[in-house]
Amino acid sequence: MKLREKFTPMCFLASLGAGGLSVSFFMYLMFLVPHKETPMPIFEQIFPKILEGSWLSFVISFSLVFIIAFAFLHFKFLIWNTKQFLEFRKTEKFKELINSNNEVSLMTIPLTYAMTINVCFVLGAVFVPNLWSIVEYMFPFALIGFMVAGYFALKIFINYFTRILVSGHFDFTKNNNLSQMISIFAFSMVAVGFAAPGAMSHNLTINAIGIFGSLFFTSIAVLLLIIKLTMGFKNMFEQGISIEASPSLWIIIPILTLLGITMVRISFGLDHHFNSPLTKSSLFTLTSVIVALQIIFGLLGYKVMKHIGYFEKYIESEDRSPVSFALICPGVAFFVFGMFFINFGLTFNQVVDKYSLAYFLLMVPFIFIQYRTIVYFFKLKRKFNF
Repeated sequence: MKLREKFTPMCFLASLGAGGLSVSFFMYLMFLVPHKETPMPIFEQIFPKILEGSWLSFVISFSLVFIIAFAFLHFKFLIWNTKQFLEFRKTEKFKELINSNNEVSLMTIPLTYAMTINVCFVLGAVFVPNLWSIVEYMFPFALIGFMVAGYFALKIFINYFTRILVSGHFDFTKNNNLSQMISIFAFSMVAVGFAAPGAMSHNLTINAIGIFGSLFFTSIAVLLLIIKLTMGFKNMFEQGISIEASPSLWIIIPILTLLGITMVRISFGLDHHFNSPLTKSSLFTLTSVIVALQIIFGLLGYKVMKHIGYFEKYIESEDRSPVSFALICPGVAFFVFGMFFINFGLTFNQVVDKYSLAYFLLMVPFIFIQYRTIVYFFKLKRKFNF
């Protein structure tokens, strides 16, 4: 099926959401499987646990199934969207797009491809034996991948921003939402990608390049966050929020998750190579602030969307909007950072004991959000017939 003029780059959010859900199930392995020798669980640590026949064996097996299933959907939707976009570029609608506010939606493309690198990294670590023995040789390729994603993100955004600054043709009447922050989402995804080699590599050069790249894109993201959050809320206060774009109220949640994980990774990287000892209390304060902000925006966004009937119109009814897939990333992000909060914020500081009753009870609300996100994902998948 070729959509051509009907296509929108926001359709890439379906692939992004599937990739995020795949990575979210890796969080169970990340924090429940012991991996003292490596910064993340790998094949040699995961699969022996399956044979033990314990509760952890079930959790691992369950997680692996969903990691594979959502990774498959991620690549399926990625290929479909890429083909559709190449056809869309030939149409008049594309020319209209790149001369409007919606040009920023092109940022979903480097955003989704940056997620693809993360998905591949998870699949490799979990399913490829002995991969960690050559991981130092893989980090440079990961850096190159994120450099490419970062290059295209910068190219798209600078072209967009330059056009607006030169012509002044920015339609504020259509900016009564936070959709413009998709660019910040993309830069944050690239930043967290760079931070991985910056945290895990034993090579100082790779470590430094990763941390610099991460700080570079984090700086851009934070600067734009201040600008676009202010502009978006100003227009919403004046005009009320656009119903179709109301899920954009939740876009701050994945941005906060990515920037939070970036800061955690940079902290570990500086501890390893830059003689900057990591203070456990800083992880508690950082994760607490981010979770607090996510809860505030989560409640606000839900209340607004419930009040204007968004869920009934675009989820439960036959009406379709590709922007609906923007609901998936916040759910994924809240669960993922919830796991970071429990493990790095609380357990790391011995506030709660690992594997204790309190530990698992704290996971329940985050698991519930993950479950609801999966339900919405498949509702949207059926509606769009991907």
